[in-house]
Amino acid sequence: MKILQIAVGIIRNDAGEIYITQRAADAHMANKWEFPGGKIEAGETAEEAMIRELEEEVGITASEPQLFDKLEYAFPDRHITLWFWLVENWQGEPWGKEGQPGRWVAQNALIADEFPPANAPVIEKLIQTP
Repeated sequence: MKILQIAVGIIRNDAGEIYITQRAADAHMANKWEFPGGKIEAGETAEEAMIRELEEEVGITASEPQLFDKLEYAFPDRHITLWFWLVENWQGEPWGKEGQPGRWVAQNALIADEFPPANAPVIEKLIQTP
């Protein structure tokens, strides 16, 4: 069984919108929407990994992220620990640097069913958080 540590950035702008990207057609949980992020590499903290992943995936440099939530999720073939960081300060404008579609969506309009199931508790928390 794979054991993965994943760092994720919840990029929120001043209008209260969240930037989300779409998973590749050939990826695990293909075509689902997600908060950008990726695997924590050896020797990295969750925060360092999230900052690196946001630079690689959506071309922004995050600063002053706040840990929003941490949760664990078990799939039949893998166990993941997700570190969700709220990113409200960054440089650059997010875009699909790896060719992936991206869009801004109102925080209270996030739909859990459009995301991998491990994201559901965090989406519920975001919908209830100002």
